[in-house]
Amino acid sequence: MDKIVRLTGRMICADMHDVSIIREHLPEHIRLTNAETGCLSFKVWQAEDPLIWNVEEAFTDPAAFAHHQQRTRASNWWRATARIPRRYDISGPASE
Repeated sequence: MDKIVRLTGRMICADMHDVSIIREHLPEHIRLTNAETGCLSFKVWQAEDPLIWNVEEAFTDPAAFAHHQQRTRASNWWRATARIPRRYDISGPASE
């Protein structure tokens, strides 16, 4: 059985100030996430609409995904971006 947990979706900025917050904090968030045990891939990129950021993540199993979620919630990234709406779909064992 495939244990990989995948997250896909978008962050939706209200204005260019939100975009600047993401740009400022994203490089460190990507670096830390890619260093996590169990991270298979982690991509965040700006869409054609500059207020939209696409997100794709894959983790080896639910435990690795849960660890990522915990670490993220305690990070500078979360403190800076928590108010920016996210629209995510999660597939794999974590969503069942």
